[in-house]
Amino acid sequence: MTTSTPPAGEPQDRTAAVDPLGGLRAPDDPRCDVYLTGTVFLDIVFTGLAAAPVRGTESWARGMGSSPGGIANMATALARLGLRTSLAAAFGDDHYGEYCWDALEQGEGIDLSGSRKVPGWHSPVTVSMAYEGERTMVSHGHEAPPPEGALPECPPRARAAIAALLPGRGDPWIGRAASHGSLIFADVGWDDSGRWDLAGLVDLEHCEAFLPNAAEAMRYTRTDDPRKAAWKLAEKVPVAVVTLGAEGAYAVDGRTGESARVPAIAVEALDPTGAGDVFVAGFVTGTLAGWPLADRLAFAGLTAALSVQEFGGSLSAPGWSEVATWWRSVQGVADQDPAALRRYGFLEDLLPAPSRPWPLRRAVPTIGFGSVG
Repeated sequence: MTTSTPPAGEPQDRTAAVDPLGGLRAPDDPRCDVYLTGTVFLDIVFTGLAAAPVRGTESWARGMGSSPGGIANMATALARLGLRTSLAAAFGDDHYGEYCWDALEQGEGIDLSGSRKVPGWHSPVTVSMAYEGERTMVSHGHEAPPPEGALPECPPRARAAIAALLPGRGDPWIGRAASHGSLIFADVGWDDSGRWDLAGLVDLEHCEAFLPNAAEAMRYTRTDDPRKAAWKLAEKVPVAVVTLGAEGAYAVDGRTGESARVPAIAVEALDPTGAGDVFVAGFVTGTLAGWPLADRLAFAGLTAALSVQEFGGSLSAPGWSEVATWWRSVQGVADQDPAALRRYGFLEDLLPAPSRPWPLRRAVPTIGFGSVG
């Protein structure tokens, strides 16, 4: 891992400039580390609700924030961990789209050369209400119209690509990315058909790792235990990772027979939006850096835990400065479990020297203020 020198004008202690792949890079490497494609939403998040909204009443939230959402959650999490991230997505030419484009390209350094701005198309929007550690979302949007001209190469050559598998449907770009040498990391959404047919996940054959949650994993494998489900999935994909919510995560490497279980880190959650995306980003980072399975799992869980303490899916993702701050502070907690500290001891050799944390961009109540003359 190396720390690059910040550009002129940037804070010299900016630990987000850590490159987790610094010791592995070579001149003929792909231009980007991770490729993603999907829909970018403008997320409006309400927090501090005492309870779920009740029909016929008005609820007031104590907090509110706006940030890019959807696939932007994953892209931002990857970029903040130092991976060169390329995102292909459609953006509206409204103020929401302009804000999301600027936040991702200028604010996070994400490559948007494969993305496009669509005249006259309004940005998809999600309103998320966080309460009692859960969330309720309402979304609106229309499918972007097809491009009028040729798009850049899709997908570009990359070390890895992240995909969402669709039950009963394949996506041609996933196979193309795998054939170019990209490691495919995939999750899956809820199967509304109720069939839960593992054979229906046709692109699973291209995947390096599959990361469903416990409910999804057990339904797809017809098992009653998440760990059994992980072993069954490892017969179909090299690495199976099953997230267990408050109980952490469990993973199996089907090639070596190795397994690992890491408990979750207890935190006071403000907004769980995007935590699953941050978990995947942490696991991808550790995999590309060549870390042991248990370390990858622990790091993914840590980054997800840090993210839920902020609101706004994409802009809640932690950078290396926050990981370093957590590691330094947790070692000073009285009566800390020595075994728990040892589990995260691998961070000691990875993190930069202690420094002043620099302020990451966070979700804000408004998209932007007009100038005052």
